Amino acid sequence: MKKFQKNNNIILDFLNGGMMMKLGKIKELLEAEVLCNEELLDYEAVSAFACDLMSDVLSLAKKETILLTGLTNVQAVRTAEMLDLRCIIFVRNKRPDESVVELAREKGICVLFTKYTLFTACGILYSNGLKGADML
Repeated sequence: MKKFQKNNNIILDFLNGGMMMKLGKIKELLEAEVLCNEELLDYEAVSAFACDLMSDVLSLAKKETILLTGLTNVQAVRTAEMLDLRCIIFVRNKRPDESVVELAREKGICVLFTKYTLFTACGILYSNGLKGADML
């Protein structure tokens, strides 16, 4: 039986030793702007994966993973769609074109945008309990 302790939008999963984090908390931690699908901020992510090479992203094992990337074209959205990822976070102040945001909106993918570099954004999330994605 799983036991959960709620603490500031973070849920500790003591059975698996991991943490789930709501997108709203991730938005807050990364001082991010929501570009679309704000209604998904209650979604709970299990892990994060950071990469600009979408072929590497395809090796993700869990669909509850969020994607952090500096790649701001439709390939990021198409990759997230294939893996059923619910959130893409664009880093390094790289704002995607409206066509990319519109595609994500249509596919039900929350898009966040942050000023932080990929390394710093990952460090912030990791230091607050979100683990990296397991590879296949």
